[in-house]
Amino acid sequence: MGYDNGKKNYQLVFFFVLSLMLAWLKAATSTPLRHQLLAATGGEGSRYGNYKCSDKERDALLHFKAYIHKDPRGILSTWANDEEETNDCCKWRGVTCNNQTGHVTKLYLRSGLEGKISPSLLNLSYLNDLDLSGNSFNGTIPMFIGSMTQLRYLDLGWNNFTGTIPPELGNLTNLHGLSLEFLSGCAVKNLDWLSHMSRLEYLHMSRITLSKADNWVNVILSLKKLSSLRFGGCNLSHVVHPYSFSLVNSSSSIVNLYLEVNNLNSSMYDWLLPLTSNRLEVLSIYSNKLDWISKYLGNLCSLTSLFISRNSLSVKFPDFLKNLTGCTSVTLEELVASHNQFTGPLSDDIQNFPSLQYLSFSNNKLNGTISEKVWELPNLRFLFLFSNSLKGGIFENIGKSNIMSVDLSNNSLGGVISKAHMSNMSSVEMIDLSSNNFYGPIPNVPSTVRWLDLSKNQFYGRISFLCQIVDSPLLFLDLSSNSLTGQIPNCLWHFRKLRVLNLGYNKLFKLPTSIGSLINLEALYINNNKFSGELPLSLQNCTNLLFLHLGANRFYGNLPFWIGEKLSSLYALSLTSNNFSGAVPLQLCQLVKLQILDLSINNLYGSIPACLSNITAMVQEEFSAHQIVSYSSSQRFDFSEEIVDRMMLHWQGNVREFSSNLGLVKIINLSRNNLTGKIPDELTDLHKLIALDLSMNTLNGEIPSKIGLMKELQILDLSRNNLSGGLPTEMSQMTLLNYLDVSYNNLSGRIPSSTQLQSFEPSRYTRNDGLCGPPLSKYCHGDEELDVPPLVDQTEVEGEGTDEFERWFCIGGATGFAIGFWTVCSVLLLNHRLRHAFFNYINRLEIWVYVKGSHIYRCILDNPLLSSWKS
Repeated sequence: MGYDNGKKNYQLVFFFVLSLMLAWLKAATSTPLRHQLLAATGGEGSRYGNYKCSDKERDALLHFKAYIHKDPRGILSTWANDEEETNDCCKWRGVTCNNQTGHVTKLYLRSGLEGKISPSLLNLSYLNDLDLSGNSFNGTIPMFIGSMTQLRYLDLGWNNFTGTIPPELGNLTNLHGLSLEFLSGCAVKNLDWLSHMSRLEYLHMSRITLSKADNWVNVILSLKKLSSLRFGGCNLSHVVHPYSFSLVNSSSSIVNLYLEVNNLNSSMYDWLLPLTSNRLEVLSIYSNKLDWISKYLGNLCSLTSLFISRNSLSVKFPDFLKNLTGCTSVTLEELVASHNQFTGPLSDDIQNFPSLQYLSFSNNKLNGTISEKVWELPNLRFLFLFSNSLKGGIFENIGKSNIMSVDLSNNSLGGVISKAHMSNMSSVEMIDLSSNNFYGPIPNVPSTVRWLDLSKNQFYGRISFLCQIVDSPLLFLDLSSNSLTGQIPNCLWHFRKLRVLNLGYNKLFKLPTSIGSLINLEALYINNNKFSGELPLSLQNCTNLLFLHLGANRFYGNLPFWIGEKLSSLYALSLTSNNFSGAVPLQLCQLVKLQILDLSINNLYGSIPACLSNITAMVQEEFSAHQIVSYSSSQRFDFSEEIVDRMMLHWQGNVREFSSNLGLVKIINLSRNNLTGKIPDELTDLHKLIALDLSMNTLNGEIPSKIGLMKELQILDLSRNNLSGGLPTEMSQMTLLNYLDVSYNNLSGRIPSSTQLQSFEPSRYTRNDGLCGPPLSKYCHGDEELDVPPLVDQTEVEGEGTDEFERWFCIGGATGFAIGFWTVCSVLLLNHRLRHAFFNYINRLEIWVYVKGSHIYRCILDNPLLSSWKS
């Protein structure tokens, strides 16, 4: 019994102690220690611990959301308070909380929001990073933001704010970074409020008007920790006093300085000098009006990048390099000076810049030769010298360089490209030698090339070099406008990554079956060659094609129906000037993205498919500007090369090349075939079509009455058919029409009245015997010719009295002559004797004239001088 009581007491003590331990464990696990342990082990709550954001901060964010009336990306869709799982604002998108306390510390809301900024943000007392850039907030920047003194980073850039930047922002003395760039229309009267931000490290205010901000340079110099300054497009050229030399001078801490697009002239060097020091690494002063380069830029011993494109620099290239031959020449890595007026050769002085990695002098007036020293620069990776007047050849030691991208297009360079040029270029990814005078066969190219453009030269021979490349990374290949011959080698399976292939304007023939291996191909141009036969079936494997231009060849057979079924992404299809026959396949109506359809100059017959109205791209108002390939290197310096779509199209009776504006063209050309039947009424549903050419067929029937609904039409050619009936009166509504030809038909009736229809030459309506009305000279039935009085100028008004006298003089003279003539005739008829005497006189006068004439003729013959003149 005692034992049992002792056991029971022992159990009570045990349970008591156990309860105490459980209570202590519960309390311990609710402390930050649990959070730290779980965070260290990656357990539950490691991001925010056991803390949720406070009700005050959650309500503040919900109030902010209430001010937003458009959220296109749905970033605020997670901001809710209705469920327990979503009422923790620390889990909301764009919100970051402190993992120790749960307080909101950062808002990152770059998502196209529209509305206003709520003052509820003042309740986020621990917020130190506010990023509202890339939205559409409008109005003025709220002054209350100047009260958020705990902020360290503030980004309001890329919004629609207008008005004056509130100087209250100067109260944000803890700011390390401030970005207000690219706002719709903001200005600053002075920048004195910035001087309070002693901790500021970067200041980005591009496109903010600073034209009245005097002494702004002094304010910037007062910011001792500032390392990045972006003042691009700030109208700095209008600042009357940008810098006061009377104030205490101080050295600049700026590392990156951007002053582009300010219309600055060379007088800016006076105040630029204080902003530069040996700390400066990047200087961007492009798109200004500088006409010379200051020598002190050559003494910036940390400068790595200099951007001076789009100025008015008219300097000889060797002289320009001499201005930079201080310590800058040792450190400079990027030199971009395109779109200026530099002249002279690319001289040997370039060897004094051994650190150069990126060199661009495109779109200048450089002439002479390219120094071989360029290819000896040990670090050069990118060389862009296109659109100059450079001459000569390319030295063979280019093969020994470490170049990655070289663009020498649109110059006057020439010579033969040999194996020595190409063989050792183990790093090259881009080669553009187009629009030069290179000739000879194309040698083997490095297997690393992703971009190869040799178009518009004088290369000849076969293109068998393609088969020497295995598993090529090639994305873009343009060999057009040369004199290449032979077959396309049947080894195209090596180029599965190829996206653009342009072999147009050569003398090639036979399309290989391996064309179907180009499964990523987006543009195929093989126009103006000697290809013949039927299209290979393997081409239907190229399902990513956007552009297919096979025109001006000798292809024959029926138009393949699989073009409409398999190549559903086509944007432009041109099969013009071939020998295709048969009917237009109905499957083409499935190409809903098609904007250019050119089947002209073939042997097609049958009717025009009414289902062409299903091509929605010609109905909807949209702009298509396809960037086929974007090339960028994998190295530090990224370079993007855009493909500008190009196509030769029949336009207003001529052949015209479209490039940058090709996305605006929506055209159907079925001319010069043997099409019959009526023009489908459904074609008038293509409201956004701008060119329709059905000329030189044997179409009959009337012109669709609803053609006037095609108000975007600029070109309409229905000539040389068998159309009958009249021109629909609705055509007077086609106000954009600038080319019309309905000649050589059987049209009749009145030409509708409009500014456009009467402005065309009568020849556009000729050989339509039934047509009448302006601009034709034929009047319609019931028309009366109107006598239009001549225009009277000022001198005629002044001489009105003289004209009146002359008018009555003529009337009187004519009346008198008529009366006198008939009086004489009456007398002769009534008086026999007088009539006989009158005609006797006439006979004698005739004999006298004859005798006198004979005498004069004989005198001429007897006179030797006159006789010689006669002969």
